[in-house]
Amino acid sequence: MSNLQPDPSAAEDTTDCHKRSLRPETTLHKWQIWLLASRPKTLPAAIAPVLVGTSLAWADGRFSLAPALAAAVGALLLQILSNFANDYFDFAKGVDTRERVGPTRVMAAGLLSARELRLGMAAVISLAVLDGFYLILVGGWPILAVGAASILAALLYTGGPLPFGYRGLGDLFVFIFFGLTAVSGTYYVQAGTVSPVILVAAAPVGFLITAILVVNNLRDIETDAKAGKRTLAVLIGHENTRRQYLVLLILAYSATLLLWLGYELGPAVLLPLLSLPLAVRRASSVYSAKGKELNSVLAATAQLSLQFSLLLSIGILL
Repeated sequence: MSNLQPDPSAAEDTTDCHKRSLRPETTLHKWQIWLLASRPKTLPAAIAPVLVGTSLAWADGRFSLAPALAAAVGALLLQILSNFANDYFDFAKGVDTRERVGPTRVMAAGLLSARELRLGMAAVISLAVLDGFYLILVGGWPILAVGAASILAALLYTGGPLPFGYRGLGDLFVFIFFGLTAVSGTYYVQAGTVSPVILVAAAPVGFLITAILVVNNLRDIETDAKAGKRTLAVLIGHENTRRQYLVLLILAYSATLLLWLGYELGPAVLLPLLSLPLAVRRASSVYSAKGKELNSVLAATAQLSLQFSLLLSIGILL
């Protein structure tokens, strides 16, 4: 297991030697490189739960603009931190190599050094803490616990001696923190409480955001397995991972029926069904696409999660 231990100093050294072999021909400005490192195509996943949590607060007559905006900022910062940390630790552990078929990773491409990316992570954490101070003032000490756990989870997904993203637990982490916690936390900082219906409304958001990770891990099964990164996709194989993606989509759309029938929110909460044709196309693509083709499926799944959440939010408001 020693090959899975993070060694930042080693990463610093290996970055230099990889610059010659992995650096693409580029004229990117520094800000463009940092934007690339933030992986903007994944950021809709951060906004989707905030939309749903805020719509629930509005429907209950508890909407508050400033906490809602702060929750959105916090969600974006946590997503960016997770992306920076994955870039840093995956390279340090030898997971990101020239065989990678996913989008460019800035350290593997030699676009940023290990020191620069560490400073980037520190800056994002600092901004998240500042944002969190305000949310603690609004929501109390439970927000401190949730915020600290979220930051640690973003780092320990691929970092630390026992990264849970390397042990088949990444899917569960994403569902809990980017689904249940993000929606209920957004609602909590505005309403000061959480009820079962909030968690039920959060579940389909979590399912679709988890589906984004499933596509990512399906694409990387071969390279992850070779590097010793045992994602759930590596553990269950290609076909079962495709089935997992399909099940997540089915669960997401089924949850809208539960909101309508079980919690009497009205038929408007079925509005996400309008995006069902898109979901069918995404599922078909997962079964037909391979290798780099899955990059577009990943981006399309992120868009689906945002579209679904927007429709669900409108339905809740209606």
